[in-house]
Amino acid sequence: MQKGKLFMSNVNVYLKCLRSAKVAKPDVYLKDVCNLRCADVFLSAKLRVLKVWHFEKKAPRRHVVSTLRLVELMEEACPQITVEVIGETDVLIEYEKEERKNLPARAAKITLVCLVSFLGTAFTIMAYHNDIGINAIFTQAYAMLLGEEPKGINAMEVAYSAGVALGMLLFFNHAMGRTITEDPTPIQVAMRNYEKDVDSALVETAERNSMEEENSK
Repeated sequence: MQKGKLFMSNVNVYLKCLRSAKVAKPDVYLKDVCNLRCADVFLSAKLRVLKVWHFEKKAPRRHVVSTLRLVELMEEACPQITVEVIGETDVLIEYEKEERKNLPARAAKITLVCLVSFLGTAFTIMAYHNDIGINAIFTQAYAMLLGEEPKGINAMEVAYSAGVALGMLLFFNHAMGRTITEDPTPIQVAMRNYEKDVDSALVETAERNSMEEENSK
């Protein structure tokens, strides 16, 4: 580094953008939407606090920033750098204001979701069993094995019910706030796929709107 210069010259900066990023403040900085790697620590610190977007009060709470735009802002702030882009080509930024935790409201929401999930699952299972005639199947199986029809609840029904509960725990890989194995649960996989689909749809919509605006000019 030459005397009088703060930053190194001809520095390679590696930029790895996130697919989506959530921020709690209207000002969005480079560090919020990507990972940055640079040999010059002073240059890296300057780039990390580079403002890339600002959410207005009445503006939409989602915005897509192109990686090319980020590179342009970085080169304007530090002309001596060479940016190497790794990863995503667009970043979906979502602005969510910080809200005070309302424990009673959160507890009520959790309780409502649990009740809906439990009652919905129970209704689905009962409707399926009624559709296939599970009681008649158990009665016939019990009579074939023991030579008489069951009277009330029998061991076969209890074992089946326990097997259904155990099978659900093993399938969803989650019990009492803990996972049985290190693999992600089916619900987590479904949610991640859903988030990817939503992000891709928003990014593609933003790109299409941007192209339409450019063509109309």
